[in-house]
Amino acid sequence: MTATVVPGPARATAPAPGKAAHRDGNVLRWLGAYTSSMIGDNVYYIALSWAAVQAGSPSQAGLVMSVSAVPRALLMLGGGVLADRFGPRRVVIGSDAVRCATVLAVAALLFATSPGLWLLGLVAVLFGVVDAVFMPAVGALPARVTGRDQLARVQGMRGLAIRSASVLGAPLGGLAVALGGAATAFALAGLLIAVSVPLLISVRVRELTPGDEADPVRHTAWHDLRDGLRYIRGHRVLAPLVAVIAVGDLGFVGPLNVGLTLLADRRGWGASGMGWVIAAFGTGAGAAALLLTLRGRLPRAGIVAAVAIMGGSVAIGSLAFVPGVAGAVGVALLVGLLAGLSGALCGALVQTQSDPAYLGRVSAVTGIVSLGLAPLSMPLTAAAIGWWGTGPVFVTSAAVCGLGGVVTLCVRDLRRAELPR
Repeated sequence: MTATVVPGPARATAPAPGKAAHRDGNVLRWLGAYTSSMIGDNVYYIALSWAAVQAGSPSQAGLVMSVSAVPRALLMLGGGVLADRFGPRRVVIGSDAVRCATVLAVAALLFATSPGLWLLGLVAVLFGVVDAVFMPAVGALPARVTGRDQLARVQGMRGLAIRSASVLGAPLGGLAVALGGAATAFALAGLLIAVSVPLLISVRVRELTPGDEADPVRHTAWHDLRDGLRYIRGHRVLAPLVAVIAVGDLGFVGPLNVGLTLLADRRGWGASGMGWVIAAFGTGAGAAALLLTLRGRLPRAGIVAAVAIMGGSVAIGSLAFVPGVAGAVGVALLVGLLAGLSGALCGALVQTQSDPAYLGRVSAVTGIVSLGLAPLSMPLTAAAIGWWGTGPVFVTSAAVCGLGGVVTLCVRDLRRAELPR
């Protein structure tokens, strides 16, 4: 039986409610830990790809790079249960400690010997398993470190951290590889992840009290998992919001990843032209995150998200018909701004509409949508472009993405959803 849950204030609030998150030392320590860990992740992927290319063929290296997605997708729901059972900070600290130890161990082995692809594949699988636990806990932690009225601002800060990690991580990883090979890059990644652990230990969190818990009686993990799925399915905002995130990612990931590469090749933009387009997209997304960070909230969040989704989908479709690099850069900037705004608002609504006792499981479901389902569109997009060309595929993907905006406008509770003041 599905329970109908009326959206309302979360039962647990974090320390110092009402204090602006970007001026709160507790939140800034969490942000520093998250940023350092994300930069370490980016360096790790550079190190892993370089080591895999050196140890095997390009196809084998590609397999090593992609194998972590399997345990991540399969185990993430269980990771959400763990985050809600044991507390997100404890799970994040444990996950980062394991990730750090694993990466430093690989660095030590590479300094001492030349391990084969099997070891790199094993490391990738282990990282995927730990990510399945880490990611839901990361999604559930903000609700424990700040007040509910600051969660939208924190979502913007998190977006800035992700963009900063992408900008800094790849050059740092490349520099480490150039100076000392994959072993040095792995060591740097491990040290960056290690920085997050003492910062997280210093973060104050409010643990849920028995009165705050959704169900104070301890059940099996399987019961908790089903309970979380029932909670999402019965929630009048979260249920349609998960669907919106799903169709948005399915329509967005393919064109803006593999589709953009094929488009640049067919238009003759070259690698540098594609780099400018990607940079413009990142700039737009960063600007949207900065806007939410500074303002803290936007009124009529549901309607604004719907308009941004539909506007972004139109921009995605038009990208395939822009002949020159300069025009593509302008369109990509608009795509990044609108997609970044809609993504940040959807993430903020997930944070503010979810009961903290369920937030790990809610984050796990949205994570599976983004990291498990959406990447499946990339090979399909590449094959479809080979059959029909870039124009029809980009337009179709844009229509799929825009469907999320239509759903948002059609579902009354989601359309009327607001961020807390």
